[in-house]
Amino acid sequence: MDIDVRTLNSLGFGAIREALAARCRTPMGVERASSRSFLDGAEAIAASMSLIEEARALHAEPLKLPLGAVADIRPLLDRALKGGLLDPRELLSVNNVLFAFERARATLEERRARLPAMAELGNRLPDLEKLATRLERAIEPSGELSDRASPALKEARDRAKGLHRSIQTRLDRMLEDESFSQHLRESYVSLRNDRYVIPVLTQSRNQVPGIVHNASQSGQTLFVEPQELIGLGNDLAIAQSEVLEEERKVLLEFTHQLAREASGLKRGVEALAILDEAEGAAFLSDDMGAVVPELQPPTGELRLKGLCHPLLKLRGVTVVGNDVEVRAPSRVMVISGPNAGGKTVTLTGTGLCALMVRAGLPIPVQAGSTLPLFTSVQCAMGDAQDMAAGLSTFSAHVSTLRDICAKTGAGALVLIDEIAADTDPKEGAAIAIAVLEALINTGAQVLVTTHLEELKALAQLDSRFVNARVGFDSKKMAPNYRLQLGAAGASSAIEIARRVGLPEGICQRAGELVANSGSGLAKALAAAEQERQQLYDAKLAAQKELDGVRAERAALAAELEQHRGQRLEQERKFRQALKGELEFARSQIGSLLASLAKEPSRQVLTQAASEVAARIDDQLHAERKLEVGEAIQAEAFQLRAGARAWANSLNTDVELLELDGEEALVAAGALKMRLKVAELSRPRVTKAAPGPTASERMQRAMSQAEEQGANVLTSGSPSVNVRGMRVDEAIGEVEKKLDRALQSGEREVLIVHGHGTGALKQAIREYLERCAYVQGFRAGDRHEGGPGVTVATLR
Repeated sequence: MDIDVRTLNSLGFGAIREALAARCRTPMGVERASSRSFLDGAEAIAASMSLIEEARALHAEPLKLPLGAVADIRPLLDRALKGGLLDPRELLSVNNVLFAFERARATLEERRARLPAMAELGNRLPDLEKLATRLERAIEPSGELSDRASPALKEARDRAKGLHRSIQTRLDRMLEDESFSQHLRESYVSLRNDRYVIPVLTQSRNQVPGIVHNASQSGQTLFVEPQELIGLGNDLAIAQSEVLEEERKVLLEFTHQLAREASGLKRGVEALAILDEAEGAAFLSDDMGAVVPELQPPTGELRLKGLCHPLLKLRGVTVVGNDVEVRAPSRVMVISGPNAGGKTVTLTGTGLCALMVRAGLPIPVQAGSTLPLFTSVQCAMGDAQDMAAGLSTFSAHVSTLRDICAKTGAGALVLIDEIAADTDPKEGAAIAIAVLEALINTGAQVLVTTHLEELKALAQLDSRFVNARVGFDSKKMAPNYRLQLGAAGASSAIEIARRVGLPEGICQRAGELVANSGSGLAKALAAAEQERQQLYDAKLAAQKELDGVRAERAALAAELEQHRGQRLEQERKFRQALKGELEFARSQIGSLLASLAKEPSRQVLTQAASEVAARIDDQLHAERKLEVGEAIQAEAFQLRAGARAWANSLNTDVELLELDGEEALVAAGALKMRLKVAELSRPRVTKAAPGPTASERMQRAMSQAEEQGANVLTSGSPSVNVRGMRVDEAIGEVEKKLDRALQSGEREVLIVHGHGTGALKQAIREYLERCAYVQGFRAGDRHEGGPGVTVATLR
C-alpha cells in the first residue's frame, strides 16, 4: 500500500499506533503495535480482524491471557547461543515466560471451538513444563539460586555455613575475654576482603598476633584477622570458591538447555507478541465501539454508516456519527458548509478508517458499512507554506496536488481539504475542477471540502460528483456537525464571525453587502437551507409524536400483560385451593371408611358420605365452570363462511353459508334463512353429557359395600376385622378372638384382613398353621367376603 509520511501524519495514524501500543502488556506486543504495518490482500486483513474479534470475545467472559510478568527474552537467548552465561535473575525472567506459555496455551485450548485462530497461535507456544518446574525449584523468587538447584551446591553451601559458624563462635569467645578485649577499639566483628577481622588498637598490635587486612583513616585502628582463625579463614575461602563453582555449573547447565530450545522459544515469544497485540487491538476496538466492515475491492463503493472519528472516540469526546457514501456513478464527494462544522473531521475520519482497515483493525462505524481496500491513500491538508523553499501557501498547496496527481492510480483514495482556496475564486475553482476531473480519470475516489460555489454546482451538472454538507442550526447560529448527503451547504461565514465575537456593526454591514452583491447560487443555497431546516424541524416534530404514540402503545401492552399475569396468578391460587379442598375430602372419606370398618352402621355411612359427596360436587362444579370459561376465552371467534355461530333470535347454533354486508345466509339443520350479522355471536360451548355426581357415585359404592358387608355380617359366625393393622397387632386380635370363640363353643371364626399387598393375609395364615386352637382354615366364600377373608375352623 502506497502511503507517504505526510499522509500518515496528516491523518494521525501514528496516534492510532500509540493507542494500540498503550493497550499491550508485553514489550514484544508494544514493539509490534508501535510499528503496526499495512497488510496485503483481503485474506490477511480478514484473518487479522477475525483474531481481534476472538480476543474481544475472550474479554467478554471476562478473561485476559496471563501476560503480566512476561519480558522479551530473545536477547537472553541470543547470548546463550553465543556461549554467554545467564545469571539467576535472567533465568527467572525466562521461567516467567515459560509459565506464561503453559497458562496461555491451556486457556486457549479449552476454548478452541470458539477461538480457533487464538488457539492455533497457542499451539506455537513450546511445551517446556518440565524445564519450567526445574527452574522454579532452582531459583528463589528473590532471583537467587536455591539450595535445591543441585545436591553438590547444597553440600558446598552447608560446609561454608558450618565454617562461618565456627569462626563466629571463636570470635565471640575472644571478645568475651577481658584480657583480650582491652586491646580492641570496640567489641565487634567485621569483614575485610571476605575475611573475619576485629578492630585492634594500633599500640596493641604486638599483643594480637595475626594478619592486618586494613586500617582506619586515622590510623588508630587496625583490622586484624587473629592468628588462630587464619586456618579456618582459608578453609572458608576454599569452601566459598567451591560454592561459586557449583553455582556456575548449575547456571551453565540451564543456559545450555535454553540454547538448545532457543529456536522454539523465539517462535513462542513471537506468537505471544501476536496474541498480546491482538488483545490490545481488542481493547482499542471496544474503547472505540468499532466493528468489522464489509471489505470491497479497491474500486468498490464507499459506504460508512454512523462514521465517528477514531481519535475523537479515543479522547472520550461526544461524536456525531455521520454517513459517508460515494456510490457509482459518483466518484467525488464535494463537502461544503460552515467553517468549524466538521468538514475536515469527516475527511480525516474517512481516511484514517481506510488506513486502519488496511492495517487489519476494526473501525468506529455501524454494522453494514462497506469499505474498499484502497491501494493508496493521498491527502492534501493544512498549510504547507514553506518559506525556506520560497513557496507561498497556494504554491505549496498546488505542489501537493501535483504530487498527488502523479502518484494516484485506480483504487486510490484522495482527500483534499479546501482545494485551491488561497487564490482568486474563479481561477481557483477552475483549477479545482480540472484536478478533480484528472483524478477521476485515474480511477480514484475523492473527498474534497470547499467553499467554492462552482464546485457546489458541479454535482447538479455531472453525475460523477455528489454534494454533501455539514448542517448549520439557524436558531442556535452554530454548526450541528451532521453530514447531509445530496445537498450543498452555505458557508455561513457572517454567522460564524458573529459567533466568535466580531463586532455586530461589522457583521451587519457584511450582511448588507452580501445581500446586494451575492450570486444567484448563493441566494438559492440560502433559500434551500431555510426550507431544508423547516422540513427538518417538521420531521423532528413528527418523530417526537411517533415516539410518543409508540411509548403509549408499549405502556398499554405492558398494562395488559400485567393484568393477564394477575389473572393467571389468581387462577393458580384458585386451583391450589381447590386441590387442597379435594385432598381434604379424600382424607375425610378415608377416615370414614376406617371408622366404618370398626362400626359398620348404614346410617353413619349414608350421612357422612352425603356430606363429603356434596363438597366434592361443589368443587368439581367450580372446576368445570373455570375450564368452560377458559375455553370460551381461548376460542377465537371470527365470522366467515363455514364457521358456526349462535343465533340469538333462534336460540340455537347455526352454520354460516354466506356473508353479504350486514346480512348472513345461515343454515339451522335443513332450514336456511337470512339473519342480521348483529344477531350472531360466538357459538355456545357444547356441554358434555353430565356423568354421575359424586353423591351418586358414593351411593352406588355404598350399595355395593352394603351388599358385601351384609354377607359378612349375616354369616352367623363370629368375625374379627384386622384391616389396616400391623402384623403383630392383627395376630394379637386374632388370638383373642379365637380364645373367646373356643370358650363360647363356636365352630368357625371369620378373619377379615382384606387384600392389600397380601403380607397381612400370609402372616395370619402362617399363624393359624401353628395355632393350637385351629384345626384348619380356608379362604372365605363369596358370601363371606371372598379372598379378603380367611375362615378358621376350631378344634
